[in-house]
Amino acid sequence: MTKCSLVLTCVLWLLSSHRCSVDFQGREAGDMTGAGAEDDIPLGERKTVTDFCYLLDKSKQLFNGLRDLPQYGHKQWQSYFGRTFDVYTKLWKFQQQHRQVLDNRYGLKRWQIGEVASKIGQLYYHYYLRTSETSYLNEAFSFYSAIRQRSYYYQVNKEDRPELVVKKLRYYARYIVVCLLLNKMDLVKVLVKELSEEIEDYTQRFNTEDQLEWNLVLQEVAAFVEADPVVVLNDENTVVFTSNRLQEGGVPQLEQGMVVGQLTLADALIIGNCNNQVKFSELTIDMFRILQALEREPVNLATTTSKPGTLALTPCLPSQEPSEKPAKRENPHKYLLYKPTFSQLYTFLSASFKELPANSVLLVYLSATGVFPTGRLDYEGPYDFGGVLTNTNRDVVNGETVQKRNQAQKEMHCLHPGDLFPFTRKPLFVIVDSSNSTAYKNFTNLFGQPLVCLLSPTVYPKSMQDQSQRGSLFTLFLYCPLLAFLSVCGLSSLRQGLWEKAEEFLHKVYRDIGQMITRSQAIDQAFLQFYGDEFLRLLLIRFVFCSATLRLHKLFRESRSFPESYPQLPKQDTVESSLLQKHVLELAAMLDVRSLFWDGTLDVNY
Repeated sequence: MTKCSLVLTCVLWLLSSHRCSVDFQGREAGDMTGAGAEDDIPLGERKTVTDFCYLLDKSKQLFNGLRDLPQYGHKQWQSYFGRTFDVYTKLWKFQQQHRQVLDNRYGLKRWQIGEVASKIGQLYYHYYLRTSETSYLNEAFSFYSAIRQRSYYYQVNKEDRPELVVKKLRYYARYIVVCLLLNKMDLVKVLVKELSEEIEDYTQRFNTEDQLEWNLVLQEVAAFVEADPVVVLNDENTVVFTSNRLQEGGVPQLEQGMVVGQLTLADALIIGNCNNQVKFSELTIDMFRILQALEREPVNLATTTSKPGTLALTPCLPSQEPSEKPAKRENPHKYLLYKPTFSQLYTFLSASFKELPANSVLLVYLSATGVFPTGRLDYEGPYDFGGVLTNTNRDVVNGETVQKRNQAQKEMHCLHPGDLFPFTRKPLFVIVDSSNSTAYKNFTNLFGQPLVCLLSPTVYPKSMQDQSQRGSLFTLFLYCPLLAFLSVCGLSSLRQGLWEKAEEFLHKVYRDIGQMITRSQAIDQAFLQFYGDEFLRLLLIRFVFCSATLRLHKLFRESRSFPESYPQLPKQDTVESSLLQKHVLELAAMLDVRSLFWDGTLDVNY
């Protein structure tokens, strides 16, 4: 029987004039104030306890029901989330208003308040995952931060109950994820240190079987924090962390009279299936970087206007639009799929395709191990070039794992270019970061809709291969071109002043690249159709800059080491433009790495 059995509580309270049998304290919160003390509880206080237990029980039911909601689709889950938020808001306010009665009559403990706050933080985080509305990350951060500031879980370590300590450890892990997504890396390092101490205390006090799992969590988050290949240092030699989400003025504006498409990026599937890449909480470093490239900077909502630990912490329901929220805050909706099976990937892809609004774009980002064809055929179709790997762990036939296929058959655990053909009935923007990315340049635009594929290099110089565990260089260029430029030049640190100077210079370069794209007479119209959307515009510009940089770098000599695209870009107008080559060399000179690049006149053999 649960601590807050609604039926028992309500029946006994309504029908009996004798002892209130709300014996909650005897189970988790301690004993009542003494034998027969329940007879002396005023009716109003007894009702307060009953109402609190009703809200607590209802909140748990609704929260547990969240896991049964479909993970895909935009509308099915919203009403249920709204009801859950509503109950948790009432519960949180109720315990604030009646804290003294609940302390005295229910024996409410601080870790129980922390659990409610943690659940609200989880709600906000999952609402962010469902909507890609970054402002709700700040809401989650407010509640997680208050738990730590107010020491809600402090007394847990004094109780001989390992399950309560696990709640605390899970809270830390969730808090770290939110801080990573908000780029609060200084705080992440503090939290990791505290989590390490908590895990050590937990494993010493209790003979548990999950010690290795928690140590793995620590290792993963430590590797994640250290994944960036370059650090920016201020005058005090302290690391400065910068955000790479889309900021106001961060993308070149459309020139007056420029004719581009009116399409808007509405949905994005971000798939990560690279072996041995740094990850944390089913988020690889490549997935983490590209999802931030598809988001605007978070805007603080009402609960984040005060300092953590001092704020009133009033949940702001997602259905209520804060008055200070800017009119233009839309981010594309995203699905984050870590090592999905083909069935899972296709299900989410179909759901996004089905619900894609008119005049909208679906983006598919694939960061995955390449799958190569086993032989050459006379006819080469969309299933003859291989593709990228999908997860095989959960794909079974008649209860048994699928056996190795006949060499004449196609790899079934693979997303082939042909698998995407049905979805080209609507505007489709594909990014493939894989050792077999070039399989996707063999597209055929069957339906005449805008279609662009940006494809990573398939071969990197040996020195770059050694860094692959910390994320792909190609995705790093799409996420933060300056960070990638420094990395490819072998620089591991840079002064903040020089970083800011280089960033300012790159804004000018981006503007010039934008003009190259829009003024080219030879460019495929698909690029211009997507150029009207700010996120896609920035990705296209960064792609061109990446390609120009690698073509001039002395270490990148094979054609396979250069990014490609479908349709092909007119090289002389874009990636091999003399103006862009001049800009790359100027940036190299600014960073004192000019010797690593050719002078821009060398012909490249393809």
